[in-house]
Amino acid sequence: MGFAVIEGQGKGSPGLIQMGQFKLDARREHFERLLDIHRFILELIRTHEPGQLAIEAPFFGKNVQSMLKLGRAQGVVIAAALSCSIPVYEYAPREVKQAITGRGGAAKGQLAAMLHHLMGELPQGLTEDATDALGVAVCHSFRHSGPLELPKRTKNKSLGAGKKGGAWTQFLQQNPDRKC
Repeated sequence: MGFAVIEGQGKGSPGLIQMGQFKLDARREHFERLLDIHRFILELIRTHEPGQLAIEAPFFGKNVQSMLKLGRAQGVVIAAALSCSIPVYEYAPREVKQAITGRGGAAKGQLAAMLHHLMGELPQGLTEDATDALGVAVCHSFRHSGPLELPKRTKNKSLGAGKKGGAWTQFLQQNPDRKC
């Protein structure tokens, strides 16, 4: 199970506090491993006192038993956060990839490369689960930090920048009740 703790920094890239993977002991019974997850998440919460928790939405797989176990593990994480009055947000894998790379169908390697570019040097020897967790955290940070500021002059006329009455400006004037 991957995890990442970041600190949002307004409209810039967030700062990495801690990330890694929590290894479960395969010799323990399934319900005991759920308890291990619960304890681990509560310890992360006590240590870092996060204001929010973001989790990857369940995806559909062919193995029903694996999906059931994954759903239970996600439920334990969500319950641990909610028991500490921490709001929970959920992001689909495609949404995470779209927010980080600009392409919802990006490969995991592309996601990792872009996270490295955004966050700087990352710890060595991480699993894809840890990288995915960081992707979810950064996606959440982007979604909740407000829109990124565009440069003063842009050549993209569809945004309505640089001319009065552009498409975007016109849309906003015609739809004042819409939030950006």
